[in-house]
Formats: sequence, C-alpha cells, structure tokens
Amino acid sequence: MIRNLSIIICFVVFCLSANAQDRLFSQFYASPMTLNPALTGAFEGRYRVSAIYRDQWAAALDDPYATFSTALDLRWRVGENKSKYKDFAAVGLTFFNDKAGVLEFSTTQISISGAYHKALDIQNTQYISLGFQAGVMQRNINYADVTFEDQFNGTTGYSNPSNERLPENNFAIGDYSVGLNYVFSPQHSRTRFFAGGAMHHFTQPTVSFYHNTDAESTLPDNKLAIRYAAQFSAYLPLTDGIQLQPRTIFDLQDEHLKLDIGMNVRINTSEYKSIAMHIGGYARPVKDYDDSFRVDAFVALLGIEFNNVLIGMSYDLNLGELSDFNRRTFEFSVAYLGEYEDDIILCPKF
Repeated sequence: MIRNLSIIICFVVFCLSANAQDRLFSQFYASPMTLNPALTGAFEGRYRVSAIYRDQWAAALDDPYATFSTALDLRWRVGENKSKYKDFAAVGLTFFNDKAGVLEFSTTQISISGAYHKALDIQNTQYISLGFQAGVMQRNINYADVTFEDQFNGTTGYSNPSNERLPENNFAIGDYSVGLNYVFSPQHSRTRFFAGGAMHHFTQPTVSFYHNTDAESTLPDNKLAIRYAAQFSAYLPLTDGIQLQPRTIFDLQDEHLKLDIGMNVRINTSEYKSIAMHIGGYARPVKDYDDSFRVDAFVALLGIEFNNVLIGMSYDLNLGELSDFNRRTFEFSVAYLGEYEDDIILCPKF
C-alpha cells in the first residue's frame, strides 16, 4: 500500500505541477543552446558537435533522474570577405531527454535554433547576437508498473483490472525561446566580457496529461511558466598561462529563482596553448515558492581542452535536508569543434 500510494502521489505531482520541471545543467556553457538560443554558433570554429549527460541522485533512488542532450550547430561568415565588419550567422539542432522516477516520467524535445552575430564596430571588439529557437516537446508516463487498491485480489496480489480513469500517457506541445547576447573585447587586450538574456516558453503552452476542455473543470490550467534567464561572464588573463573566468547565471520561473555564482581558472599546460585545464567551483542559491532563500548545492568542475576537443566533468553536492539522503549529481560533457579558429570568442567554455 505504501508503494502504491507513493506512485499515486508522484503521478499527481507530475501532472499538476509539471510547470516546475525545466532543463538544468551545472555545466551550463557546455549546453549553450539550452541556455540561450543567441549562443547558437558562438564558438571558435565552423561547426560544433556536443553532448552532455546528467546523472542525478543515483545513490539515493532506485530510479534516479537522468538527463541527456546532444547538439550540432554551424556558423558561417556573412557579407563580403573584404568587409571590416565580421558578421556571422548560425543554425543549430538540439535533442534533449529527461527521465525521472518509477513512473519513467520523461520529457523529450527536438529544437531548431538560429542566431545572427552582428559586429558593432570595424575593430570587431563588440558583438550583439540575436537568437530564436523553436521545438516540439513530448512528455510521457509509463503506466506499466502502476497498481491501485481495487486491483488487489485478496490473496496473491494486484491482478484484478482497475476502474481508475487515467489520461493518455503522452502529449506533445510546441515550445519557443528567444535570446540576446553581447560580447565586448577591448582592443589590444585579451580581456573579454559576456552578457546575455533569454526568455524560454514565452507562449506559455499548457502542460497537462488531462486535456482540460471542460469549462467547469476544477483542474488547474497548468501553463508552463515563462523562464527568464540571464548570464554574465568574463575572461580575465592574469598571465600568459592563467586566466580567471568569473560567471553568474540567473533563472527566474514563476515563484522559483536560481543563481549559479562562481569562477573557473583556466591553466595552459602546453607551450603552444593547445592543451588547457579548467578548475572551477560554484554555489547555487535558490528561492522556493515559500520565499525562503537557501544554498541548494555546491558544484565542482574540471574541464580539459585538447586541441579542438573539450571534455568536462562536474559534481553537485546538495546541502540542507537533501544531504541526508545521499543525493549527489554527476555531469559529463564532450564537444568537438570543427575547423577550429582562434580569432573571435563569442561564448565562454564549460
């Protein structure tokens, strides 16, 4: 009975509170198109193939949260090659899947994004980027392991049919995002500053397994709330071999607020700067629906650059009540930059 009740409670929570579920990666810049569509094509190369995997609370749950995303984006020069203004255009394709719990509640999304990176001066020290993303999102629940009280046969188990009226176990919606990104690279300096913002789910689609067409229904409307995101980063060289990369990521969705505040240290380990390491740490303060602030987790990050290959690993250490349940999170990312260039940097790494 306890297990059955837990399943029912999970089902109700997922169906009536799905608007609180959204994409989350600790290595946010390793999945840039889920962070801000204006970051499509914001890399040092002609094309990029990337993947990231998040394994959440595996030590605490029999059916942990698992998130996977992979992406391909390409960029190309726009305008005359002789023009002093180096503008770029880019397109990208992103696949995202998230699966959680014994009900295998999953979100699968395929998105197409495009961005234009406009140089604001002839020295190409300032760029403004505008991006748009359109996708199809599908949500699914597996009823195979769900049982109810009226299925109990009185002796051996739950073999009787149930009279519970369950909705269809999947639905699909359209999902759209828009974003801006600004880059400033002072002339004769390797210092760079990045600032951007995005608005996700701005059409606020209905996310419910119950197709609520009855005007007298008491079920909540259950719109997917708009998520506002902002990111601020810098690239500050200390020496030829060491650079500091402070950064802040801000997310606001309905009554929920999340910050990621920290810094990476990039260390060149090769004379020709083809190999580098990133060592970083972040704190994640959050504000919940009850307006209380707390530090949700500390994140440790290790990244490796090897020529045009990027590999990242991060570990989330949850604090507070979650720490009692051995809830830890591991992320692994990898990216390949094709036809690597080292002239204009429009986005941080990792």
